[in-house]
Amino acid sequence: MKNLEYTYWEGQDKWLVGYLNCWSEHMTQGRTIEELEEMLLDLYEIYKKEQEITNVPKKPGILKVPA
Repeated sequence: MKNLEYTYWEGQDKWLVGYLNCWSEHMTQGRTIEELEEMLLDLYEIYKKEQEITNVPKKPGILKVPA
């Protein structure tokens, strides 16, 4: 188990809004801190899959298309 930092605040509608500090461009929300943390865990699973894709070596290719 490891610690993962996140940032959160109360939105105008009284929902808690937050994001993972390692992936701040993606936010989620919850009515309670427990619900927000559950949503952040879901977001972390998506983040891990995204990291697997972005850490794979990329290769260039050329596609022939009709002129």
